[in-house]
Amino acid sequence: MESIQFEGVKLALRQSKDGYVLNLAIHPDEIPGALVRDYIGSRYMVVMVRLGDDEQPLDRDNEFPGDAAVRDAGILCRDPVFWEYILDTADVEITSEEDAAKWIQDFIGIASRKELKNNLSARDLFNTIKDGFNKWKG
Repeated sequence: MESIQFEGVKLALRQSKDGYVLNLAIHPDEIPGALVRDYIGSRYMVVMVRLGDDEQPLDRDNEFPGDAAVRDAGILCRDPVFWEYILDTADVEITSEEDAAKWIQDFIGIASRKELKNNLSARDLFNTIKDGFNKWKG
């Protein structure tokens, strides 16, 4: 199985009746011959990795750490194993996602997990909770 590799730059994204259409610009020196020779309508399995300014793959969780923290808080609050962690480490019994969310909010001093997006000190405290939970799980 032959794979094709090239760097492309996103030019446009639009919607058609068949789905989304992504336009990429490929430098003439980098366009693979196989891609040029394949007929229109050829199907591909596509794997794309966004590159950072250092030419290395971009870690999207680190690009938007606030969004990742909001997402992770939601995931933790739904995890019964996290509830056990709270009972074991804080001696607080958690029986629902809402209880877990309330515990996190009280612990880090926020009214909503959405505040994790922009509140750096609350996010740092949340990451301490998350790291402690991951160590506790082993």
